Amino acid sequence: MGLRKQKVVPFKSAGELDAMEAAGRIVGQALVAVREAAKVGVSTLELDEIAETVIREANAVPSFKGYHGFPGSICSSVNDVVVHGIPSKDIVLAEGDLVSIDCGAILDGWHGDSAWTFGVGDLSEADAALSEATRTSMLAGVAAMIAGNKLTDVSHAIEVATREAEKTHGRPFGIVAGYGGHGIGTQMHMEPFLANEGKPNRGPGLVVGSTLAIEPMLTLGTVETSVLDDDWTIVTDDGSRAAHWEHTVAVTADGPRILTPRPDPTS
Repeated sequence: MGLRKQKVVPFKSAGELDAMEAAGRIVGQALVAVREAAKVGVSTLELDEIAETVIREANAVPSFKGYHGFPGSICSSVNDVVVHGIPSKDIVLAEGDLVSIDCGAILDGWHGDSAWTFGVGDLSEADAALSEATRTSMLAGVAAMIAGNKLTDVSHAIEVATREAEKTHGRPFGIVAGYGGHGIGTQMHMEPFLANEGKPNRGPGLVVGSTLAIEPMLTLGTVETSVLDDDWTIVTDDGSRAAHWEHTVAVTADGPRILTPRPDPTS
């Protein structure tokens, strides 16, 4: 007999959401510290060490480190790397690089997971538009996290916002195929999978306490990607640049609640 499909996205109590936000705040602090340190000449391994220090000094544990053998506390994805870039002393930041940092932390058994994209120095107009389009698409997904909606209402909101961003910025964006968000709580990756595009009103329902990691990934070109020989790094097949934004979000009676707030009101 097969497993019955979930009728609702798994939900947490108010106290459990507070515990998740405590973990998420640490992630936000680590991301801000990494962005402040991301200057020309700095390696992504140095950024990784900064993030790990912030997380451990807050009495939390980096959730990425050792996850299925991943060696870093952050995923540091530069330029044409979409996600899962491995921090390295050999990857040194240069002026104009587009950097996506994904970070997770565990505190008292609860997970926070968040990502953002920023430039080293001044970004090109196209790269700045790409990052902003990805951010606004994420926020559209966040806004769809309301009780009574279904899982794919979040997916559809992300897709619609991406197409609106194309009109705003006057250029196409690729929604990376095969990757998306996920359930989160006592594990970093839980069911259900959250696609970044799709038809609305399908899948399990959202109820008060439901939690998802919402993470659109957009490119300036193709939607197709490949995995490098390290079995982690995901790159665009055409070499176009990619951006990645993510928040852990809960449904509440008062609307969406971001559980990975950052000590930077612009983010």
